Amino acid sequence: MEKCNWCKDGGLNEEYHDKEWGIPLHDDRKQFEFLMLEVMQCGLSWSLMLKKRETFRKCFDNFDFDKIAAYDEEKIQSIMETPDMIKSIRKIRAVISNASAFQKIREEFGSFDEFLWNYSNHKTIVYRSHQKKWVASNELSDEIAKELKKRGFKYLGSITVYSHLQACGMINDHEEKCFQYQRILDKYPIQFKE
Repeated sequence: MEKCNWCKDGGLNEEYHDKEWGIPLHDDRKQFEFLMLEVMQCGLSWSLMLKKRETFRKCFDNFDFDKIAAYDEEKIQSIMETPDMIKSIRKIRAVISNASAFQKIREEFGSFDEFLWNYSNHKTIVYRSHQKKWVASNELSDEIAKELKKRGFKYLGSITVYSHLQACGMINDHEEKCFQYQRILDKYPIQFKE
């Protein structure tokens, strides 16, 4: 079975690719988890995020945004003291702040899923040009990042948002040879763009 070249490590990257990456996601808690993994990843490798994922789940109450939004200084200190945790107070505070911003979007739109997927008319976008050249951001991620920043999100610039759009399946950037590419085309609503 053919797969995207980036994932072929026989380990966590490949498992993440096969079971999660790029598969359209419509669950708010998982959306928040994916987004916050991107926040924690800034400046670090994605492989490290996957290795530390269980530590993050432990520290952040399995990415329960309602609980996270209520964290106090004592909880922040507890997170900082957790073995194997990334010791970045700024990133930890960003996750807490983002939980509050996430709640506000849910209040306004009914769900974060509705807010986000509305940008693509609730369809997965396939950019034909992305099969020829790799991109790290685009106009869509620019627009969403700008809106998220306006709404108080931190550590979510255009490149980070683009990575999230790939991860949550709003953009199908699997290589054409990859089994997931065609599977997503066959199973989900799609729109093609250049």
